[in-house]
Amino acid sequence: MSYYTQVLTVIMINSILAVSLNLITGYTGQLSLGHATFMSLGAYAATLLTLKLDFPFLASLILGAVVAAFFGFIIGVPTLRLKGDYLAIATLGFGEIMKNILLNLEFTGGPMGLRGIPKVTNIYVASIALILVVFSLNRIMNSRVGKSFIAIREDELAAEAMGINTTKFKILAFIIGAFYAGIAGGLYAFLFRYINPKDFGFMKSIEILCMVVLGGMGNTYGAIFGAFVLTILPEFLRSVSPTIAQYRMVLYGLLLVIMMIVRPQGIISSSSSLSNKVKPKLREKGGQ
Repeated sequence: MSYYTQVLTVIMINSILAVSLNLITGYTGQLSLGHATFMSLGAYAATLLTLKLDFPFLASLILGAVVAAFFGFIIGVPTLRLKGDYLAIATLGFGEIMKNILLNLEFTGGPMGLRGIPKVTNIYVASIALILVVFSLNRIMNSRVGKSFIAIREDELAAEAMGINTTKFKILAFIIGAFYAGIAGGLYAFLFRYINPKDFGFMKSIEILCMVVLGGMGNTYGAIFGAFVLTILPEFLRSVSPTIAQYRMVLYGLLLVIMMIVRPQGIISSSSSLSNKVKPKLREKGGQ
């Protein structure tokens, strides 16, 4: 695989990650700082199923995503009754706990990680996965479930007044987002052939969040554009100066500060079609 092809493949994987977090943070309005944890769970589960049990790639990828979704449910049930900063801290804590568990388990390779993973992911596999994720997410967001997600983001109290079970739908958003992140994790593992818990730490979660915020929260294609920019940027900086590339997170932060001042809605503003359908109903119901 050539350098440019591999970069494009990584863009596809990062796009899936950005889209999955955008469902939770952009569409449903729940700030998560531990999204890379679900990526790691999908990566480790898919890898172990292939290396230890000889599962085929597709089965390992899907089952790995199911494992990530299961943990999305496990963390969602106790924490999604929280809001705002409390939820962010809870998801951050969950991410650190899982990273330390993976670092200390023998069958996960501990701090040495897992090696010898077959190289199956390529640009075609990653592209098909991204298309399927975007297609399924668009179907969800155009359904009653998607409208419920947006209603929760716009006004949770008014959504409850309309009869929406906000806790149930927030957990559902977490499960679906974790499933998509698990797919991205499996693709990542089968691309680089080596995974380590440190690859999925707090800074990876912040990087995914930066993609969503930069592209435009609440817009699927904005999240993909954000993933494209923040994947290409370090490669460009590396070609200019390896020293500058080491400070990419500083540049990410500076870029986000500038974006929040100049264009707080992101490069691509969020699609308002669903919001416009939901807001009047919320206001009408909330005013009764």
